[in-house]
Amino acid sequence: MAAVKKSAQEIRNNELAQIHIARQQLGMDDDTYRNVLWTVARVRSSRDLDWSGRKRVLDHMKACGFKVRPKRLPTAHKPLAMTKEAIEAKIALQLKELGQNWPYAYGVGRRIFPQVSRFEFLTPEQLGEVSSALERTIRFKRKKAESA
Repeated sequence: MAAVKKSAQEIRNNELAQIHIARQQLGMDDDTYRNVLWTVARVRSSRDLDWSGRKRVLDHMKACGFKVRPKRLPTAHKPLAMTKEAIEAKIALQLKELGQNWPYAYGVGRRIFPQVSRFEFLTPEQLGEVSSALERTIRFKRKKAESA
């Protein structure tokens, strides 16, 4: 994995964004924020901060309780780890819990995937969706039984 090099301007913008996030997280009003900038780095505005000033301000805000949260990366769908047989075994257990037989699962599969002519032709991903639908049904019936 190649490291992505950031320009000086990108680094500056990221650090300034962190400073403003820290300001919000710590609940600083404008006067308090400007006093912190003056006390720590002898500037009145964050745009006037140089590299060392930004570092000192961030360190001060971290000492005051600012917590850096990692940037959320977009999550890609994980490939299905289970085999078709394993998913079918899981569906069998779900059917048993529902008190149903395989024709019930066939019906669910037909409702979700009308373009597939037979249950046996469903892909592992499609079987996973059938399993998810059965799981939602199980949760619904449990919730309904608890409230009754």
